[in-house]
Amino acid sequence: MGSLRRVVLIDDDQINNFVCETIIKNNNFANEVLSFEWAEDAVAFLSKVSQETPENFPDLIFLDINMPGMDGWSFIDEYRKLPEEITNKCCLFMLSSAVDRKDVITAKNMQEVKDFFSKPLSPEILDFIKDEFISE
Repeated sequence: MGSLRRVVLIDDDQINNFVCETIIKNNNFANEVLSFEWAEDAVAFLSKVSQETPENFPDLIFLDINMPGMDGWSFIDEYRKLPEEITNKCCLFMLSSAVDRKDVITAKNMQEVKDFFSKPLSPEILDFIKDEFISE
Protein backbone atom coordinates (compact mmCIF):
# COMPACT_ATOMS: atom_id res chain seq x y z
CA MET A 1 0.00 0.00 0.00
CA GLY A 2 1.36 3.43 -0.90
CA SER A 3 1.71 6.24 1.55
CA LEU A 4 -0.69 8.39 -0.50
CA ARG A 5 -4.19 7.53 -1.66
CA ARG A 6 -4.31 9.43 -4.95
CA VAL A 7 -1.80 11.29 -7.14
CA VAL A 8 -2.81 13.33 -10.18
CA LEU A 9 -0.46 13.96 -13.13
CA ILE A 10 -1.19 16.88 -15.45
CA ASP A 11 1.03 16.79 -18.51
CA ASP A 12 0.30 16.78 -22.24
CA ASP A 13 3.03 14.17 -22.85
CA GLN A 14 1.53 10.65 -22.80
CA ILE A 15 4.92 8.98 -22.54
CA ASN A 16 5.95 11.14 -19.59
CA ASN A 17 2.65 10.32 -17.85
CA PHE A 18 3.24 6.60 -18.41
CA VAL A 19 6.80 6.83 -17.04
CA CYS A 20 5.60 8.84 -14.01
CA GLU A 21 2.77 6.39 -13.32
CA THR A 22 5.21 3.48 -13.49
CA ILE A 23 7.72 5.12 -11.14
CA ILE A 24 4.99 6.08 -8.66
CA LYS A 25 3.52 2.56 -8.66
CA ASN A 26 6.88 0.74 -8.57
CA ASN A 27 7.92 2.79 -5.56
CA ASN A 28 4.62 2.26 -3.70
CA PHE A 29 4.24 6.01 -3.49
CA ALA A 30 0.46 6.05 -4.06
CA ASN A 31 -2.44 3.64 -4.32
CA GLU A 32 -3.94 5.37 -7.37
CA VAL A 33 -2.52 7.55 -10.15
CA LEU A 34 -4.73 9.57 -12.49
CA SER A 35 -3.28 11.26 -15.57
CA PHE A 36 -4.67 14.19 -17.50
CA GLU A 37 -3.22 15.34 -20.81
CA TRP A 38 -5.34 18.49 -20.75
CA ALA A 39 -5.27 20.85 -17.78
CA GLU A 40 -8.87 21.80 -18.55
CA ASP A 41 -9.93 18.18 -17.93
CA ALA A 42 -8.00 18.13 -14.66
CA VAL A 43 -9.71 21.34 -13.49
CA ALA A 44 -13.13 19.89 -14.32
CA PHE A 45 -12.30 16.67 -12.43
CA LEU A 46 -10.93 18.50 -9.37
CA SER A 47 -13.89 20.87 -9.30
CA LYS A 48 -16.35 17.99 -9.43
CA VAL A 49 -14.51 16.00 -6.73
CA SER A 50 -14.24 19.05 -4.46
CA GLN A 51 -18.02 19.54 -4.67
CA GLU A 52 -19.26 15.94 -4.65
CA THR A 53 -16.67 13.83 -2.80
CA PRO A 54 -14.03 16.09 -1.22
CA GLU A 55 -12.57 13.12 0.65
CA ASN A 56 -11.42 11.81 -2.77
CA PHE A 57 -9.47 14.97 -3.66
CA PRO A 58 -5.90 13.98 -4.56
CA ASP A 59 -3.17 14.07 -1.94
CA LEU A 60 -0.63 15.27 -4.48
CA ILE A 61 -0.55 16.83 -7.96
CA PHE A 62 2.36 16.93 -10.40
CA LEU A 63 1.82 19.78 -12.87
CA ASP A 64 3.67 20.61 -16.08
CA ILE A 65 4.07 24.25 -17.13
CA ASN A 66 4.10 24.21 -20.92
CA MET A 67 0.99 22.60 -22.33
CA PRO A 68 -1.33 23.46 -25.22
CA GLY A 69 -4.59 25.14 -24.27
CA MET A 70 -4.44 25.79 -20.54
CA ASP A 71 -0.84 25.91 -19.32
CA GLY A 72 0.37 25.28 -15.78
CA TRP A 73 0.05 28.93 -14.74
CA SER A 74 -3.55 29.13 -15.93
CA PHE A 75 -4.27 25.84 -14.16
CA ILE A 76 -3.05 27.38 -10.90
CA ASP A 77 -5.36 30.38 -11.47
CA GLU A 78 -8.30 27.94 -11.69
CA TYR A 79 -7.00 25.80 -8.81
CA ARG A 80 -7.13 28.88 -6.58
CA LYS A 81 -10.89 29.03 -7.12
CA LEU A 82 -11.39 25.62 -5.48
CA PRO A 83 -12.27 25.50 -1.76
CA GLU A 84 -9.14 26.29 0.25
CA GLU A 85 -10.03 23.84 3.02
CA ILE A 86 -9.69 21.09 0.40
CA THR A 87 -6.70 22.34 -1.60
CA ASN A 88 -4.71 22.98 1.59
CA LYS A 89 -4.60 19.22 2.14
CA CYS A 90 -3.09 18.63 -1.32
CA CYS A 91 0.59 19.04 -2.21
CA LEU A 92 1.04 20.67 -5.64
CA PHE A 93 4.42 20.28 -7.35
CA MET A 94 5.62 21.62 -10.67
CA LEU A 95 7.27 18.88 -12.74
CA SER A 96 8.54 20.40 -15.92
CA SER A 97 11.23 20.23 -18.55
CA ALA A 98 11.21 24.04 -18.53
CA VAL A 99 14.63 25.26 -17.52
CA ASP A 100 13.81 28.96 -17.53
CA ARG A 101 15.05 30.27 -14.18
CA LYS A 102 12.12 32.73 -14.07
CA ASP A 103 9.66 29.82 -14.22
CA VAL A 104 11.39 28.09 -11.30
CA ILE A 105 11.41 31.30 -9.22
CA THR A 106 7.78 32.09 -10.11
CA ALA A 107 6.66 28.58 -9.17
CA LYS A 108 8.55 28.55 -5.87
CA ASN A 109 7.05 31.91 -4.93
CA MET A 110 3.47 30.68 -5.41
CA GLN A 111 1.76 29.72 -2.17
CA GLU A 112 0.07 26.72 -3.82
CA VAL A 113 3.32 25.24 -5.18
CA LYS A 114 5.35 23.23 -2.68
CA ASP A 115 8.39 22.81 -4.93
CA PHE A 116 9.65 22.65 -8.52
CA PHE A 117 11.26 19.56 -10.02
CA SER A 118 12.83 19.04 -13.43
CA LYS A 119 11.73 16.09 -15.51
CA PRO A 120 12.09 13.19 -15.46
CA LEU A 121 10.43 12.11 -12.22
CA SER A 122 12.71 9.79 -10.28
CA PRO A 123 12.56 7.59 -7.18
CA GLU A 124 14.89 10.13 -5.55
CA ILE A 125 12.35 12.92 -6.09
CA LEU A 126 9.63 10.72 -4.56
CA ASP A 127 11.88 9.99 -1.56
CA PHE A 128 12.55 13.71 -1.13
CA ILE A 129 8.82 14.48 -1.23
CA LYS A 130 8.12 11.74 1.32
CA ASP A 131 10.82 13.07 3.63
CA GLU A 132 10.00 16.76 3.31
CA PHE A 133 6.27 17.04 2.68
CA ILE A 134 4.38 13.90 3.67
CA SER A 135 3.71 13.01 7.26
CA GLU A 136 3.33 9.30 7.85
